[in-house]
Amino acid sequence: MQSSPPSLGTENQHPFQVDSRREIIALMRGLKESNQFISMMISGGAEIFITTVIDVDDTNNLLVIDCAPGQLANQRMIEAPRVYFEGLLDKISIQFSSSSIQNTSIDGRPALQLAIPTSLIRLQRREYYRINTPLSNPIRCTIPLDEDTGIESVQISLVDISCGGIALLDDRKILGNEIGTIYENCKIDLPATGMINVSLQIRSTQDLILLNGKSNRRLGCQFINLSSAVLASIQRYIMKLERERNAKLAGRI
Repeated sequence: MQSSPPSLGTENQHPFQVDSRREIIALMRGLKESNQFISMMISGGAEIFITTVIDVDDTNNLLVIDCAPGQLANQRMIEAPRVYFEGLLDKISIQFSSSSIQNTSIDGRPALQLAIPTSLIRLQRREYYRINTPLSNPIRCTIPLDEDTGIESVQISLVDISCGGIALLDDRKILGNEIGTIYENCKIDLPATGMINVSLQIRSTQDLILLNGKSNRRLGCQFINLSSAVLASIQRYIMKLERERNAKLAGRI
């Protein structure tokens, strides 16, 4: 299931629309400084590529982003009548679009540029606070598989975690993408918190093309019948990540 492109009109009729240039620039810089992955979508969401913000040039009103993998993919972005973007900054979904993407370079490196959006959607869509897990030391979830697969279990890296569920990156696409599938007795080892045992139900899937050209699959999974003890462990781990992130932003680590 693919994400629908955000709907951004010319009039401020969306209750979550942001038109303040100062606030928009701050959000773009937040995406850059946190090195967040951003989905860029064309053809009604049929083609999705992953990028990051490289530079926010408010003097020249330019947003510089990483290229898509391959010259043809970049050309499709440039020729598309509109490109839609969606990223996650803390627990807020940031959505915007552009009708004019151009080739550029930064520090000798090919990139794409577009005008800083004049409006965007800042949207809290999740019931629970969700935080990204570390990229440098990925957290892995061990998921038991059916006997007929010939594989006893698989370990898949977490992208983020909340008290309601997790997002996984299934780069080998072992789990499939059937919405509603439930996996019992999954184990997640949370650093400094301990091993937890959970049941997961697939609630959303999205096939992605990474900057290196490889494909990946992002699975949004909901916890099923979570016990109070496991919920407390997840809350402690989220608080630990939040403290570490705040300390990093404050320059203490």
